[in-house]
Amino acid sequence: MFEHMFAEVADEALVGAIEQAAVEEAQASARRLAAIAELTRRSVDDDDERARWTFDLWALTAARIGAALTIGQRRASAQMRIAMALRDRLPRVAALFCQGRIGIRVISELTWRTHLVDDDRVLAEIDAALAERAVSWGALSEEKLTGAVNALIERYDPDAVRRAKDVIGDRDFRIGAHDDSAETTSAWGKLMAADGVAAERRILAMINGVCENDPRSVGERRSDAAGALLNGRQYLPCRCGASDCPKADAPAPASHVVVHVIADQAAVDAAEKQADEKPAATRPEEAADCVADDESICTPDPLVDTGVALLPGAKVMPTVALADAIAGGAKVAPLWLPGPEPEPQYRPSTRLAQFVRLRDMFCRFPGCEVPADRCDIDHCVPWPYGPTHPSNLNCKCRTHHLLKTFCFGPDGWIEAQSPDGTVTFTAPDGRSYSTNPGSTLFFPQFPAATAELPPPPPVPPDDAARTAKMPTRRRPRSAEVAARVKAERAQNREIRATVIAAANAARPAGPPRGNQPPF
Repeated sequence: MFEHMFAEVADEALVGAIEQAAVEEAQASARRLAAIAELTRRSVDDDDERARWTFDLWALTAARIGAALTIGQRRASAQMRIAMALRDRLPRVAALFCQGRIGIRVISELTWRTHLVDDDRVLAEIDAALAERAVSWGALSEEKLTGAVNALIERYDPDAVRRAKDVIGDRDFRIGAHDDSAETTSAWGKLMAADGVAAERRILAMINGVCENDPRSVGERRSDAAGALLNGRQYLPCRCGASDCPKADAPAPASHVVVHVIADQAAVDAAEKQADEKPAATRPEEAADCVADDESICTPDPLVDTGVALLPGAKVMPTVALADAIAGGAKVAPLWLPGPEPEPQYRPSTRLAQFVRLRDMFCRFPGCEVPADRCDIDHCVPWPYGPTHPSNLNCKCRTHHLLKTFCFGPDGWIEAQSPDGTVTFTAPDGRSYSTNPGSTLFFPQFPAATAELPPPPPVPPDDAARTAKMPTRRRPRSAEVAARVKAERAQNREIRATVIAAANAARPAGPPRGNQPPF
């Protein structure tokens, strides 16, 4: 169907079809956000006692939207923020969006950049100015779009311009970036000066602890030493491979951090084979894979399934990295499989918890992407009516665990789990959403199916006093947002004052020359 959709359209009409589709796409996005705004308006009430719950009415609404759109809780909440900003703060921009004249990329930037404007009169001026100019901003790059929006806000409300936090030198340290390769993870940030000196000396001592025949470059040694240090190790093992290595007496590396990698047998076999192989010199005649002429044809090597290995968060671990880990002493253990009998206690044993996490891989609520190692393990049918068995256990992030604990029941959400690991959630409006174990997406042969359990005994209704156990906020979410806006505006004001003072101090003394205005 896809390849024939525009097969009969003339060449000169295809560009017009593309333009029209872009308009319709923006209009469809506007309709979706308008529906989200209306649902939010009807569902979120600061006067409701649940407004002070940790899992408040905003979070409950985000869960409904996330399940419907198959997105996580944070992304659903962000959609609600954009929708409410269009409805209540930027009505003129919203009108253009509904006409398809502004795309969702620009809309997201406009609603985010105007978040700190707290005066209705100023906001109306900015809304009018944006509606006048933003139609032409779709062609701008991310950097230019940000600059254009910030320049306009600067005219009306300088304190509302979102300024980079590194202007005041905030420290931070990050692991991982969206453009990381599968083989490596980036790390960057700032440390206190003394901590940086200590880290540099520690890494230098570690890389000096290997012999001169270690095949790694200095940069590779530094990278491996930083990884070892973060894993709690004090030594970097040498990779020369010689039995008489002069550094062989270095103590074996020790770490209290355990990273579980799930891999099928094909991946383990391929990695172990690669770990055992020695690089061989390439003969000149082997420089090319094959040479084809009129009398010979290159025959490609047959495809070989080298399996899959996954790090936590479902990040693919390449065979070369798995081989490197095995060569470095990583333990390879078969997956423990549970039997038909449940465990007698409420809290699952270590091996049962590990099986459930490896099976699920993520929070099981629809659209949620929180990795299983950061999730709670929850009884589908509450203990003690439901047993501690993998057919009655699944992973839930803390947010959706709160949803299950306080918002499930005859008038709320309903959950059911099948022996094959499928979990079905039914919303209060009767809509159902099913999720499969994450492991089955990557490992079709994963033994996710476990024993079928007998029907549970009748579960009594929740005690009315149960809601008293819900963690609460000091103030409603709306008050927290207002406080953050106030604090960030004050910080921006301080940054501007510092910059202006520094610029004035650098100017020569005396009155301005000619028509040059003072700073």
